[in-house]
Amino acid sequence: MSDKNVLGLGNVQKTLLLPLWGRAIETRKKKPLLIDKMAASIIQSIPYYFTTIARNISKLSQASWIARSIYFDHKIKAFINQYPDATVINIGCGLDTTFDRIDNGKLTWFELDLPDVIELRKKYIPESDRRKFITASVFDPEWLKEIPDEKPLMFLFAGVLYYFTEENIKKLFTRFVNECPAVEILFDYSSSKGIEMANKMVIKRSGMDESAKLIWGIEDIYEMENWGIGIKVLDSIPMFQYHKKNYPFYKRVRMSFSDKLKIMSLAHIRIG
Repeated sequence: MSDKNVLGLGNVQKTLLLPLWGRAIETRKKKPLLIDKMAASIIQSIPYYFTTIARNISKLSQASWIARSIYFDHKIKAFINQYPDATVINIGCGLDTTFDRIDNGKLTWFELDLPDVIELRKKYIPESDRRKFITASVFDPEWLKEIPDEKPLMFLFAGVLYYFTEENIKKLFTRFVNECPAVEILFDYSSSKGIEMANKMVIKRSGMDESAKLIWGIEDIYEMENWGIGIKVLDSIPMFQYHKKNYPFYKRVRMSFSDKLKIMSLAHIRIG
């Protein structure tokens, strides 16, 4: 049976299936590094055949989605331990299930994405008083008005910023400066070489459309501090820094190579 997309998603939005599948596969392992029961449940019921993804996605790509989730979970938990009733906005949420893993029973959580994604999301993930969906582009000037700014804010960009130009990222972050008292942001990023390799090894091999290619890469994340909008880099690590020990030798070699070339990295910044 060939892969078939009956989800009605745009080409970029369709990439949300990749990390969802990765988390579900990890959860099924005998000794998983991440347990995501919601992802495993969605994979069982969503009308999409994952054969091309399963056949062609490299183990390194799959490991990177798990490493990113672990990093985000750790950082969010530290943030809400300090600010238990904080507000977190998951931008470009796709079918992300981070909330189900980290909820402390007090925080307010917003999931933002385009209309086709939110429509799909509602079929598998419920809203609640503290988990709310926003149907909008991140560049829509209106959605920030829905976010209460009297509590500490954290924004998440998991696998999102790659698709924007640096100019648009600067404009977006400038808007955060102008409209939010202060915000902490988590995101993953690549070097230019990483972008080139991702487009070849992930997007193409997984059967995604060419229009879903990645765009933004940055060689030194601390360059963002020179953008003139008050960015402070709080943390930045290579994707596999803390996880190589969990994999066989041949995978550790590939992970070390990836980390050395800054092909995939993780960052935590503050603006304002």
